[in-house]
Amino acid sequence: MKIVTYNVNGLRQRVSQFGSLRKLLDSFDADIICFQETKLRRQELKSDLVMADGYESFFSCTRTSDKGRTGYSGVATFCRVKSAFSSTEVALPVAAEEGFTGLLETSGSKIMEGLEDFSKDELLKIDSEGRCVITDHGHFILFNVYGPRADSEDTVRIQFKLQFFHVLQERWEFLLCQGRRIFVVGDLNIAPAAIDRCDAGPDFAKNEFRIWFRSMLVESGGSFFDVFRSKHPERREAYTCWPSNTGAEQFNYGTRIDHILCAGPCLNQKHDLQSHNFVTCHVNECDILIDYKRWKPGNAPSYRWKGGMSTRLEGSDHAPVYMCLGEVPEIPQHSTPSLASRYLPIIHGVQQTLASVLMKREVAKQGKSCKFSGSLPAESDSTGDTEDCSENVDRSLNNYCDSGILQGVYCSSSNQESEGEFTKTIENCRDSANVASHSTITQGSSKHISPFPVDRARKKAKKSQVGQLSLKSFFHKRSNVSHDDYSCSVHELHGANSSVCSCNQDEKKGKRFLDKERNNVALLEWRRIQQLMETSIPLCKGHKEPCVARVVKKPGPTFGRRFFVCARAEGPASNPEANCGYFKWAFSKSKQK
Repeated sequence: MKIVTYNVNGLRQRVSQFGSLRKLLDSFDADIICFQETKLRRQELKSDLVMADGYESFFSCTRTSDKGRTGYSGVATFCRVKSAFSSTEVALPVAAEEGFTGLLETSGSKIMEGLEDFSKDELLKIDSEGRCVITDHGHFILFNVYGPRADSEDTVRIQFKLQFFHVLQERWEFLLCQGRRIFVVGDLNIAPAAIDRCDAGPDFAKNEFRIWFRSMLVESGGSFFDVFRSKHPERREAYTCWPSNTGAEQFNYGTRIDHILCAGPCLNQKHDLQSHNFVTCHVNECDILIDYKRWKPGNAPSYRWKGGMSTRLEGSDHAPVYMCLGEVPEIPQHSTPSLASRYLPIIHGVQQTLASVLMKREVAKQGKSCKFSGSLPAESDSTGDTEDCSENVDRSLNNYCDSGILQGVYCSSSNQESEGEFTKTIENCRDSANVASHSTITQGSSKHISPFPVDRARKKAKKSQVGQLSLKSFFHKRSNVSHDDYSCSVHELHGANSSVCSCNQDEKKGKRFLDKERNNVALLEWRRIQQLMETSIPLCKGHKEPCVARVVKKPGPTFGRRFFVCARAEGPASNPEANCGYFKWAFSKSKQK
């Protein structure tokens, strides 16, 4: 069995990168795939992001409405199975739970055993950011966790992170006391030791979260194995995350914060053997999938990072970590738990039923039958067609004019009155038994044209085809026709239209000229600013190269202030090709709030 954990930094982006969810999942060739930071809200869980053939998925999305936290975090566990029902596969869980407190709706809204010392409000706040999915696979319970991030100066988030892991640890200890095996996988946002960080200082190990992490490990008397360090105790520069805006990935200047932890008894019964534990008996391999790094080892060096925003690398800023297990027996027959995405109403509701498809086809057929033909019969059979198409008169007006029914009639839409009378006449046509042979239309001058049969209408339309205007002519550009062929009324109308068109053309030309002038002025001003910036940009001390300008985005006394830094990618100080660390404030003052 192969288990993979991966901070995707947006599931939608990774699916787009690989072409489909199925291709993304198949690329790992794993039985259980755990994603963190999916960045999906519950209403965004569509089938193309959560459903893939051969996989069952379990999601947890953020439920908080706090500013900056909506559509944030989120975790998902995908299990590759041959059958979703009556299966004996270990990869298909026998039970699943969203969150770890038991208070979320999908978990029954009951506080889990071992967490009774915490208030309901505390637990709901901790579990509202979509940071955990639990799946029970019989032989072990798998926690897919996305640990909170907290800056050193953000006391609120530091307190949240401390309480988050404290409650989580209480849940783990309760399960271990029941004799269960536990796997914890995911981005915990904690680098446990100095070997796991590129720029670890002398006080690195004194951080309270690193102290807590190490206290849970077997080496410190705890119950958990850090599986990667158990297999590679001395490996350095084994990082899983790199800053996304400094190009640090080019020089492998990162940190190891994505982990696989395991605790509990071995599957074998020979507990009297020395050094007999789950890792040594069942974990065949554990490593980092460097093929998923944005910066591949074979890429040509490009030392100038140019500020990050102009240099985009495809992929997540994390690398996946995997673990291969051996000698894991099958479990009793079971089916997919109710938390699976296949049972979500938001997914099930968007699937089309056979009835809906047939209904759409029937509506399409009715729409086609309601199109006006080029000519209507003079017999009373046309009444039924007219009644069916009464709702489409306005849309099919052009077809009427082309058919010759309205071509011989003087149509005018120059004022509201004539439009109203025209509409009334069309409504009268709907109730008529023989529309083609007795159609009348009222002009703007309130004069009525005598009704005439269809044959006479066609002949008259042919004779006056050049001299009369059709309704369609008002919506299409007219071709040049000799004015001698038009009647007086047409001359007046055409002259009015021509004068309006000429005025509109003059206005459009003037507007285009002004827009062009503004664009030219803006372009010249931008070039002047660029030249000024180029002459004022300092050179870094280490490489004598132009720096890049950045702006302070962190709230504080320097918020909004510009500064210059070395343009090269971040890397170790011992590497002369990496960022030299040059820094200089720009002369612009910080914004006053």
